[in-house]
Amino acid sequence: MLWSLLKILVFVAIVAVLAFGARLLMETAGGVQITFAGTEYTLSALQSVIALGVLVFGVWLFLKLLSLLVATLHFLNGDETALSRYFDKGRERKGYKALSEGLMALASGEGRLALTKAERAEKYLQQPELTDLLVAQAAEMSGDTRKASEAYKRLLSNPPTRFVGVRGIMKQKLSEGDDETARQLAEKALALRPKHAEVQDTLLRLQAQAEDWAGARKTLSTKLKTGTLPRDVFKRRDAVLALSASRGLVEEGATLEQQEQAIEANRLSPDLVPAAAMAARAYLAKGKKRPAVKVLKKAWEAQPHPDLAHAFAEVEPDETAAERVKRFDQLARLNPHHDETRLVMSELNIVAEDYPEARRWLSDLSERAPDARALTLMAAIERGEGADDKVVQGWLTRALTAPRGPQWVCDSCNHIHADWAPVCEHCSSFDTLTWKRPETPEVASVAAAHMLPLITGRDAAADAAAAADAEILAPVQEAEPTAETDAEAADPDTAEAGDQPREGKETA
Repeated sequence: MLWSLLKILVFVAIVAVLAFGARLLMETAGGVQITFAGTEYTLSALQSVIALGVLVFGVWLFLKLLSLLVATLHFLNGDETALSRYFDKGRERKGYKALSEGLMALASGEGRLALTKAERAEKYLQQPELTDLLVAQAAEMSGDTRKASEAYKRLLSNPPTRFVGVRGIMKQKLSEGDDETARQLAEKALALRPKHAEVQDTLLRLQAQAEDWAGARKTLSTKLKTGTLPRDVFKRRDAVLALSASRGLVEEGATLEQQEQAIEANRLSPDLVPAAAMAARAYLAKGKKRPAVKVLKKAWEAQPHPDLAHAFAEVEPDETAAERVKRFDQLARLNPHHDETRLVMSELNIVAEDYPEARRWLSDLSERAPDARALTLMAAIERGEGADDKVVQGWLTRALTAPRGPQWVCDSCNHIHADWAPVCEHCSSFDTLTWKRPETPEVASVAAAHMLPLITGRDAAADAAAAADAEILAPVQEAEPTAETDAEAADPDTAEAGDQPREGKETA
């Protein structure tokens, strides 16, 4: 209110001053005489002031028109002017609008619309570093891989966007199944951005698939240095990679370097079962039994496993069954209540023909966790104690449909593996295999029901499985009609005629 009143007062004051000045000019005598082309013009004081104002306005207008003419000439010549900047602002406004609409379409999954908006933004903005990425992603979403590849390649030429281009082409190669090229691109991308966690994981997975264990360990060290991997996880995965590099130890002629890598893998992660088993075999290859036993005991205390039991049996391959039971007793005392301990000790006592002790070790395992291995051992115990064949066949029949028990299962996809591997053969995940019971148990047959070698060093498993199969299939085979019987049933006369020679031969 006060401000409005003040503005009114100022306006009134200005009008009053102008009126007062005009009055003074009108009362002032004299003026200005101007002679032009022989004509004399006489202006009063007020007219002189008005003429001066018109002259000033005319000069200003002339200068403005002159500058407009010069700007137009520059514009037509292609130079940057206020006029060109005006049109540029209009194009930028349209380009940024198309860019924002393209991003929204990309986020909502409308690939075709996003590609159209990206091309429009590219046309108006003429800034590839802003639009090429949108063009590439929109082209990928709409299925135009060629256009996406071209956009990624353009990003390679600009240093600030080179990483984005390399990563985009790498992902394209992965989708095409070209893992070798993708691995090389991942190495370049990691060199550009060492702290990028996704590129680190991708490169590590590809190196593990290609069995480039040295490169994988280097990438793992990079993950540790950049803080994208905890130290305890790093130690385990480094052990897995060292173990993978020494897998040749299971074959004849393992090199000294492979043996050392197996021992190093066990040092890095003592509870890793395959590493412990290989380290023990590496020590045995060097004739060092005590370190081998120490490694196996430490691993057994953390996680009993059949592979550890097999490796422990290899320490003394020529011992008798009774001696083996006595030696394995020191292993069993480390983890006496574990299911694997009970199963192994039960097997060993069956081989030693101490069936009551085998039953004591097996305890209630056949009822609490009835897998094929436990049920088959119960059948062996019943057979050894002289039980009726029907009792033995009953246990074997249960084993026929029982799950196999703990196996190497991938934590990512739940795929079951016959042997441990650093990379899942189904989903290619790295270091995801765990020894556990599958969520969907596999049904085992008697022939594959883990009769186990009973840690004896001879092929008892195959003999026992074959015998079990024969016992189960014998009643079926006896009840099954043969071709000859079918023919006799079809022709009774032929059957009678066929019986007489048999009787004659029996009489003779």
